[in-house]
Amino acid sequence: MKTLRNLLCALAVVGPAAQATEMLQGPYVDVTQGLRPDASRAAEVRIWAFATGDCTNERWGQVDGATFARQQVATFVAAKQRYVVSTGGEAAGFTCADERSLAKFIARYDSKMLAGLDFDIERQQTPAQIGALVRGAAALQRQRPAMRISFTLATHAGSDGTSRSLNATGDMVMAALAAARFDTAIINLMVMNYGSADARWCVVAGSGADARCDMGASALQAARNVHAKYGVPYARIALTAMLGENDVAGNVTTPADAETLLRGARERGLAGVHWWSLGRDQPCEAGQPRVSPACHGLPGVEAGRFGAVLGAGAR
Repeated sequence: MKTLRNLLCALAVVGPAAQATEMLQGPYVDVTQGLRPDASRAAEVRIWAFATGDCTNERWGQVDGATFARQQVATFVAAKQRYVVSTGGEAAGFTCADERSLAKFIARYDSKMLAGLDFDIERQQTPAQIGALVRGAAALQRQRPAMRISFTLATHAGSDGTSRSLNATGDMVMAALAAARFDTAIINLMVMNYGSADARWCVVAGSGADARCDMGASALQAARNVHAKYGVPYARIALTAMLGENDVAGNVTTPADAETLLRGARERGLAGVHWWSLGRDQPCEAGQPRVSPACHGLPGVEAGRFGAVLGAGAR
């Protein structure tokens, strides 16, 4: 790990990665819940989630990649709405064996409104599969230096002095990035689902029976930990929060947490602030489960409140 960190630190202080980048703001959109541009908030990017399977024959839910691209790209271009193509996710993985295949994949979704490519790596991909994705992405970045390429990873936010953050899968991604000398990739941290209210996992607010993970403070702690442990510049770190009720009971992101996250991201010059998801930015109807893809689960928080906070000032 010491050798890995030394290499990452060396990459952090040279080249484009040390330069400031635009702080991209916008939600992930669960394409299975419907996908459309929003002209009223065109300054926000939309992150399409998720392309899964192999990059030569990917799918978006039940729709094949070629059909999806034909349906959506022209629509977003006409609406002047920027978008990011996101792959993988919690439910299924994404693989791509070589640079040429990845170049053909992104070409299907290319347009003047394409803002970037995101690899959400949560499944049990092998080091070889992760390495192939990273090498392909690095080659694509060399060919298209203006393209924004991110790797979305699960994280803890240890506040006990250990800088506990990425899991073993995240470590594999960081090692692959170092090996490829991919010094412009953005590390997008999923600041959600930390676990119990314990300083090993998050920043704890309250005590005893009232203890909870402070989701706003923990998001910023996660960024600090990755910056300290791996030497990643803040300008290459983004944060993605899960609105309202997270999958882990007791991990609840409120609008106040969202304000803390956005303010801290701006102060540190982070690369992005995102949220899961556009479809969850509304209250739940009676009878909805605690965690739903269609609502945030917080009584009294009106529709669009999180987007108004986290998307504030997007340009």
